[in-house]
Amino acid sequence: MRWDRFRHIPWVDTRAKFVASIPENGSLLDLGSSDGGTLTHFAELRPDLSLASSDIAGNPEAYPRGTDYARANFDTDKLPWYASTFVSITCMHVDEHLRNPGHIIRETSRLLKPGGRIYIETPHPKTVNMKSPVGAGTEHVTVNFYDDSTHVRPVSVNELAGFASAAGLGLEKSGASRNLLIAASFPFLFLLRPRTRSRYVAQIHFVGWSAYIVAVRR
Repeated sequence: MRWDRFRHIPWVDTRAKFVASIPENGSLLDLGSSDGGTLTHFAELRPDLSLASSDIAGNPEAYPRGTDYARANFDTDKLPWYASTFVSITCMHVDEHLRNPGHIIRETSRLLKPGGRIYIETPHPKTVNMKSPVGAGTEHVTVNFYDDSTHVRPVSVNELAGFASAAGLGLEKSGASRNLLIAASFPFLFLLRPRTRSRYVAQIHFVGWSAYIVAVRR
């Protein structure tokens, strides 16, 4: 679904709501952009934003035109931008892959302008007890935390908030990340298409599979 359709209703999606709140013509650094799908959604929602991205193994050719990309190891590297460069940062489904997640949060604090905000999202620890998907086409759907072999360990909201506080960031809000439209489809897909990819994706949004925090640089 193209995110330009969310411009008047960004509240239906937790991530869209954060991106929609960025000041006009602001700057956004996305950490862990991977294949660029989510970053492309952000550009659809907010074509006015100046975009930057970093990933250890990204695909910058697929990113929105003009994206400032830097390859980096988030466990150890200092990111190449100057301090106080960005008004907003997104860091989604990164920390659970790291052995030293506090390092990248310290880096985001350095890169945010005073008053700038970061959105961090990660699988909720409850996902370690969820049943893995079953059915054709669901092989690459992560429901149980360890369905993704690159996951290191769950990181709780309280732990994220602790890393943020230690880095000089103040907690603004926290909760479960959902797209309400997709979540609303789950009861129907559960009955009509019980073992399909779309059913499991809807389940993830319905149960609040991902947790998030929003923090602000003091």
